Amino acid sequence: MNSEQGEAVVATTAQTPASRPRRWRFRSRLLVYLLAAYVAWCGVLYLQQDQLIFPANMAPAPLPRPPVRSTIITRLPIGDGAEVESWFLPAPEVDSDHPGPALVFFHGNAEIIDYLDDIVAEYHRLGVSVLLPEYRGYGASGGRPSQEGLRNDCVRFVDALRQRPEVDASRIAFHGRSLGGGVACDVARLRPPAAIILQSTFSSLASMAYRYGAPQFLVRHPFRNDRALAELDLPVLIFHGAQDTIVPVRHGRRLKEVARQATYVEYATGHNDLPRASEEEDFWQNINAFLMRAGVIEP
Repeated sequence: MNSEQGEAVVATTAQTPASRPRRWRFRSRLLVYLLAAYVAWCGVLYLQQDQLIFPANMAPAPLPRPPVRSTIITRLPIGDGAEVESWFLPAPEVDSDHPGPALVFFHGNAEIIDYLDDIVAEYHRLGVSVLLPEYRGYGASGGRPSQEGLRNDCVRFVDALRQRPEVDASRIAFHGRSLGGGVACDVARLRPPAAIILQSTFSSLASMAYRYGAPQFLVRHPFRNDRALAELDLPVLIFHGAQDTIVPVRHGRRLKEVARQATYVEYATGHNDLPRASEEEDFWQNINAFLMRAGVIEP
């Protein structure tokens, strides 16, 4: 009886080493498949990221003409016969004898300048002229959007704005919404304005790669706003929605931490509804007070 039991134990034990290689082969194959799937996923994200960051196809079609009659259109060549354009809308009370402040508004990634007449009207009410630069591949502008391309184009537009006789070059501010905040910070590094307003803007696009399970180095358009604000010593007004699911509120709070002269306003809104109708008056009062403190507009 003991002998039979011993033989049974030996037989069972003898099967165990044989099963280990099979398990290891299965695990190894599974690991290879998972790794291959991850690499393929990162490859897709790398190739498709331009469409995610710059979805120009989601923006509305351009209007046949600007909605404001006083609009001055400037077109700049960008090579291969393509052009990018900007609209300058002077405030009603400024002219070459009485130059005034100006603001450059950088729109979001699914917008075009044709439908920003509400923004223009509010800034005109404050006595501020407005420059609306259009991005490559958006609206009536040709070319293909990229961080470098947008930065270079907008620097040229800002340089032209500074030369306008109706504009006091020492009182130019930037306002960037969502992706436009990245463009504003990028341009500010090369052409520092008197003040910057950031609305629903990320701390950096590179830091959002984790949402897709991808490493930051794959992001070709990183838009490091956090680094830009850490370098710039100028007034910054930051608006963000506490319920923002596209650019979570921690991004706005991070920008507040790194900016040297930050004013931070948080609303109980999401991304695309900031400001809501009930908060719009407060929103523009904050902008008015901020631009006064920054010396862009006079009391």
